[in-house]
Order: sequence, then C-alpha cells, then structure tokens
Amino acid sequence: MRNFKWEKYHTIWLFLLIGWIFNSADRSITGPVITWMIQNHVSFLQDAANPYALGGFLGSLLFTGYMLTQFPGGMLGDKYGYRTILTISLIWAGIATLLSGLFSLLIVFIILRITVGLGEGAYYSNDRALVIEVTPYKKRNLGMGVVITGLAIGLTLGTLSVPYMIELGENILGKHEGWRMPFIILGIATLLVGICLYGLFKRDKKEMHYRKAFIELFSYSLLFLLAILLIYKVTDWIGLSDWMVAVLELILAFTLIAFSLRGKNKNTSINLFSKNLLLMYLSAVAILWNLWFFSYWSISIVTSTAGTSFLQATLTAAFNAGAGILGYPIGGFLADYVMKKNWSKKSLLCFLTFAQGALTITFGFYLLSGGHSVLIMGILLFITSLFFNALQPISHSLTADMVEPKFRGSAFGMWNLIGEMGAVLSPVINGALRDATGSWIFPVFLDGIIILISFILILFVSTKSPGFKLIKRQEIA
Repeated sequence: MRNFKWEKYHTIWLFLLIGWIFNSADRSITGPVITWMIQNHVSFLQDAANPYALGGFLGSLLFTGYMLTQFPGGMLGDKYGYRTILTISLIWAGIATLLSGLFSLLIVFIILRITVGLGEGAYYSNDRALVIEVTPYKKRNLGMGVVITGLAIGLTLGTLSVPYMIELGENILGKHEGWRMPFIILGIATLLVGICLYGLFKRDKKEMHYRKAFIELFSYSLLFLLAILLIYKVTDWIGLSDWMVAVLELILAFTLIAFSLRGKNKNTSINLFSKNLLLMYLSAVAILWNLWFFSYWSISIVTSTAGTSFLQATLTAAFNAGAGILGYPIGGFLADYVMKKNWSKKSLLCFLTFAQGALTITFGFYLLSGGHSVLIMGILLFITSLFFNALQPISHSLTADMVEPKFRGSAFGMWNLIGEMGAVLSPVINGALRDATGSWIFPVFLDGIIILISFILILFVSTKSPGFKLIKRQEIA
C-alpha cells in the first residue's frame, strides 16, 4: 500500500463497481418484494393457487430477458465500444425499474421486469471486457474481482433495504402500495449512475456510437420481448406449467442466438465455440443457478425453516449476499497470485467449486435434520457464499485466457448467456419444488448436485492446448 498510486483504471473500476451495485439491486429486489406480497396477500399475487411458483416464474421472465441480450450485448460492445453499451445498459435499466413501481396490472409488470432484464443483460459482458482492456495484465484478475464486488453489495443492499423501503412506501403510498417504493428508489438511483457513467466516458474523448448502438440493441430487445410474451400468452392459454414455459424460453434463446450468428465468419465460430470454452460456458450454469436460487429465495428459506419474522429472515439471508464483498476480491487476488507463481488457475477453480458444492450439501443435511437455528444458517450461508463468490473471477479469467481480445465481449456474453440458463430455471423450478414438497430441503440438495456437476465439467478443461498458450503469451507480451 505504501507505493500505491491511484490510476485512471482505478476510476473506471470504481464506476463500474457502482454500476454493478444498482443493476444487481434492481434484479434482486424482485424476490424479497414478491415474498412480502405473498405473506401480506396484496396486489396481483393474492389469488394465485401456487404463489411461490408464480413468484419464481416472474423472476424467470426477468432472467430470460437478461439472458437473451448477453450475447448480442457483448457482440455490440465489440462493434461499438464497451463504454457505449455500458452507458446505454444502466440508463435503460434505471428507467425500466422506475416504471416497474408505477403499474399494478400483471401483464404490464411482467413486460417491465423483462425490459429491465433486457437492458441489464448487456452490462456483464462489456464490464468484463472493459476491465481487461484498461487494466495491466498482472492486475486484471484483481480488477475483475474488485469490480464485481458491486454485485454482492447490490444483492446485499437489495436484500437488506427492501423491508425499510416497503415501510417507507406504506407510510407515503398506503398500506398495500408499499411494494412500489423499492422499484422507484432504485430506478432513480440506477438512472443517475448511468448519467454519471456517460459523463466519465465522455472525458475519454473516444468516438461513442450511442444512437446506432441503441437502435441495434433496441431491435434485438424488441424481438426478444415479443417472442417471450408470445410464449407466455400461448402457454398460458394451453395451460402449461411455469417450469415448462421456462424451458421453452431457453429453446427460444438458442434459436435466436443461432439466428444472430448467421453469416458470421468461421474464425468467429472457432474463437467462441472451442471445446474448452464450451465447458466453461456450461460450468457457468451452476454459478447462475446458485446465485439466483439463494438471492431469490433465501429469505423464504429462513422464514419457513426457522419461523422468524420477515425482517429477521432478511438480515440472516444477507449473510449469503454479503459474503461476496469479501469473496470476489479474494478470488481475484488468488487468481493473480497463482498466475504470478505459475500455478494452475484451473486447479484453484476446481477446489473452490468442489468446496462450495460440499458445503451446500451440508446445508441441505442441516435442514433435513430439523435444524432451525438462525445463527447456524447464517454461518453456513456466509461460508458457502465465500467460496462461491471467490470462484467467479477465476472462471472469468480462465475464459478470457481462451479467446482472442477482439472476441472477448462476445465470449463473455456467451458465457453468461449459457450460464443464465440456470438463472431462468432456478427461481421457477425451486419455487415449484417448494410448493410440491412443502419444504426447501429438496431445492437445496438439487443446488449442491448441480454445483458438483460443474466441478466435473471444469476437470475436463485443458489449459495445455496450443490456442490457450498462444493467447496467454500474447497477453503477457
């Protein structure tokens, strides 16, 4: 620290971190707000026969939108500049989140939640690529870890602040209208951060193609929105279950991405779909499944298991989200350290993934044994999440090592697009399992099994391939 000097890339890290705080809070408040609405029998959830399944389905629709713009967002970042897409993403998300709190009709709420996801889906891939672009090679893993700490802060903020924002909303808007306030407050905050990001990037004096980039991103998003709504209305008319709708949305995602890839040259396909990259993409499914299982339902898990109040369960569940504030930078630091020592990042990733899976299974056995201590739940959630968050920057770093720099936005978009399969399916399937079994034990065990499958996939990733070594040498040089 004695020789520390604040560099320009540190400023970019800081603003991207703040962007993560608010765009992740925008997404994470949906679960706690819906849990509160179910418990208080308010608004459009009060007459639902299976409220947890419906609540999970609403979350899955948001993540479907978020999933669908991952790859197009990264591809547009490679084309128009990462700064351009990042700015558009935050301003878009802020406006859509704000509007989510102003309407009560179910279909309008669904459209706005999908729209939030569509806007925020372009953030991840461009954030990862910009951190790598502006950061010295020996510090880029730490940079990715530090910046994505904003995700954990946002999840913690979204989880902890919901009861207080709802209480404020009840005082201002009325007893049954308090749910609106989290969307209003965070929507305004996200919009302001987006405007600040615009000002920061404007000082770089780089050519920013906002109009062209927005038109292309809007065109993709409008197509995706109409397709999601068509599936939703048709399957609702037929009477398919919510989890079947989620599966159809995944099929839609890959159909539309295949359409997006038409006409791309062979070099693009080779760079984005090597065996190693496909294994990394598939291993990310467990990351996103776990992230949005606990982010979406952790309050309900603690409430139903320990019989606590909504506020106490919120505080306990925050241990899961809060661990990322330590876990993400620790993961980035460890990745830089093993790279400096010429050790294996893959081995480190395998260890952390296996440890997380084993701890999740342990949590499941604790629930199965009838455990209901809020303290023990908080400790298990914190330790498990610490491993979980530490592994993510390492996964990002390994992915970056496998692809040429000019394709990084697209590769990160594909990593998160395929990973988002987990986010789309997790809330609705786990909500349906909770309705069917009356317990969160089976969803927790399922989560642990999926994580261990991810561990097995990573074992087959080769870090000795010629392409991997060539890109790494070019980056070091």
